[in-house]
Amino acid sequence: MLNRQWLLASHPTGAVERHHFALAETTVPQAPAEGCRVLLRNELLLCAPTIRNWISGNPSRYQPTVEVGQPVMAPGVGRIVTSDDDRYPVGARLVGMVSWQDYQWAEPAGYRIVPDEVASVDALGIFGMNALTAYFGIMEVGRPRSGQTLLVSGAAGSVGSVAAQIGRIQGARVIGICGGSEKARWLRENCGIAEVIDYKAEDLLAQLDTLCPEGIDIFFDNVGGTLLRDVVTWMRRRGRIALCGQIATYDAAMGDPPLDMMRIIYGMIELRGFLVSSFVDRYPTAMADLSKWNAAGLLEHREDLRDGFGQLPETFAALFDGSNTGTLIARIAGPDGQPVR
Repeated sequence: MLNRQWLLASHPTGAVERHHFALAETTVPQAPAEGCRVLLRNELLLCAPTIRNWISGNPSRYQPTVEVGQPVMAPGVGRIVTSDDDRYPVGARLVGMVSWQDYQWAEPAGYRIVPDEVASVDALGIFGMNALTAYFGIMEVGRPRSGQTLLVSGAAGSVGSVAAQIGRIQGARVIGICGGSEKARWLRENCGIAEVIDYKAEDLLAQLDTLCPEGIDIFFDNVGGTLLRDVVTWMRRRGRIALCGQIATYDAAMGDPPLDMMRIIYGMIELRGFLVSSFVDRYPTAMADLSKWNAAGLLEHREDLRDGFGQLPETFAALFDGSNTGTLIARIAGPDGQPVR
């Protein structure tokens, strides 16, 4: 069987472009000699900002690294086409870490089975990694109480929009930051976030002065950079900052700007980075809550589904130019197994 792959050709030092990747065609490798394995035919790939870190060429002990010549890793949904374990039958779908290729062998214990009643797109969307990240960032790190002020950066994005809505459901006063009038309108009219700052059209710091004269209790941060530095000024005593992402610095050569550490110390402000994988034991609770809220019409979610294996580099790059609307997903094969060119 033909196996299309996108390999990392070079480590990006600025904006991600097509020449950083190389298209290859090979055959599906033989099954590994040891261990229970299934062969997945990948159908959907999530374009997540954190992939930019994995391909940066800066190896570390705390994040995966994709080396030049390797297929790019990504969360995704794959369908089992070969299995030696009755618990994972042929035709079942798994969601978890895959890569930019049609086929791959996998250890199924590291994946979640997608229930028959859940669409593959929903498994990466409203019930996917981004929604779970928003859930745990709000519920475990932010811990909002009724009437507290929650500020969310990147509030129109895949993670941010769910985080803002969960904060609203928990009774917090939510302020969303986004870029562009259409995103601001969607947050207000569809997501029920009444107070929105459009940083492209408004003076962000002046708006924070106006909207938050008594400070901010919780900051769910997807952006980092100078925004994080500035928001620390508005944090109330014992405030909580959920450090979800740093997309403002992913393409930048310079490091993060310094924070006012004495304000953080004397304000007893909690800064906490978190990973969704740290809460695996609480996935059932999170999925139950997300399902309940979604069924009740309390969660608005949208997916930006783009067809085509050949356009994967451009699809991924859309994350960083602001042109995507919602959870960005690339479809590389249909349910019938036919590849999407």
